[in-house]
Amino acid sequence: MELERKPRRCFQKDVSMIIISPYAKALRNGKNNPKNYPFWKELIALIDEPIIQVGIEGEEQLVPDFRKNLPLPELRKLIQECRIWISCDSFFQHLGWDEGKQGIVLWSVSDPLIFGHSENINLLKDKANLCPNQFFWWEFVEHDSNKFVSPDVVLKFLQTSTR
Repeated sequence: MELERKPRRCFQKDVSMIIISPYAKALRNGKNNPKNYPFWKELIALIDEPIIQVGIEGEEQLVPDFRKNLPLPELRKLIQECRIWISCDSFFQHLGWDEGKQGIVLWSVSDPLIFGHSENINLLKDKANLCPNQFFWWEFVEHDSNKFVSPDVVLKFLQTSTR
């Protein structure tokens, strides 16, 4: 039996809002997820557009407009209303792709060729930083800020993305 897949939507609205989804799933061992981008505060300081942060209760609030624990239909609506979104390798990049909305994904140790979508702007600092076993538990991988692109690199792609 074949499962029918709905066609991906591709709506573009003329908006200037940016969505950030800063955090990947919390690790069971309590360590910082190695996929979490460490320079959010520096990046946010460089952005001169309205920003909405989405996430869950318990995550650090980085901007005044932090929308927590939104149901999936509300997340989908926000994605359609934003100019672009920025996320680390997490659920959010897959949801953005499913909505047909291009975003910027900040990679470190996970491989965008395996877990990413080519329609997005995938920013990987160096392939040498990729975890040798991409299907190992992330709990065993240490967080290393040096494995991420700088906020200036992200800003360059943000400024050249669709407006």
